[in-house]
Amino acid sequence: MAGEAGHLYRTDNSTVGGCIVTGNGHNLLEIRDLRKSYGETRALRGMNLQGQAGTVHTVFGENGSGKSTMVKILSGIITPDAGQVLLAGEALTHFSPKAVARLGIVPVMQEVLVAPNRSVIENIFLGYDGLFRRRIPRDQRREKAQEILARITRTPIDLDSLTGVLPLAQQQLVVIARAFVHEPRILVLDEATAALDIEERETLFGAIRSFVADGRLVIYISHRVDEVLSLSDYVTVLHVGRDVGSVSSEALTAARLLEMVSTAPVHEEANDAG
Repeated sequence: MAGEAGHLYRTDNSTVGGCIVTGNGHNLLEIRDLRKSYGETRALRGMNLQGQAGTVHTVFGENGSGKSTMVKILSGIITPDAGQVLLAGEALTHFSPKAVARLGIVPVMQEVLVAPNRSVIENIFLGYDGLFRRRIPRDQRREKAQEILARITRTPIDLDSLTGVLPLAQQQLVVIARAFVHEPRILVLDEATAALDIEERETLFGAIRSFVADGRLVIYISHRVDEVLSLSDYVTVLHVGRDVGSVSSEALTAARLLEMVSTAPVHEEANDAG
């Protein structure tokens, strides 16, 4: 299935990777017919997505559409029942947080996950080092942490402060900084602005745009129409575990986005969650 950029592409089970997007980049990430069930509840029912290098690809959907399940699979927390996840054309055969991190996928989960009794700088570099050596010398860490925080927020954050005493918005920024310090190929942001005000959100969006301009990919999960319109290069709409289709930013309007959700077919043969 082919077409010009800006067109909507419907997906179907007969087309592998039926959710097609076009552009100048190559695909860093492909999701093909991804399926996941929990007992009788079918959280993902055949999801497809192609994420190009140098783009922000948003996954948009209501609560229960399967977004969280997709994030958990990309994070290596759970294993799909069927389908494929391909990174730069290579199928991922083992799902674990360590395996996906080794391949350059770093997630920021919807929950704000910090070690409250550790300092900001310790939280930013949490999980960064190997077992026996530091990847960045101690004397260079402060500079690195300050540089990343300056990119994603205008609010000064004391690197020596205990993270648990910070406002929730600043804790969220510390978690995002932790992801940036890994310099991933693919950054997965799950409702990452939930605790941020509009000014902080726009600063973060600027950092995201700079990040993908370097040939990387951001998979951005959101249910907020204004965010989707502001940030996305491409959007895949997810509804009860299926992708309705994908659309490029040139063809994207709030009305079109909501139409894709509201006119999506409802499948009654199984429960849905995710």
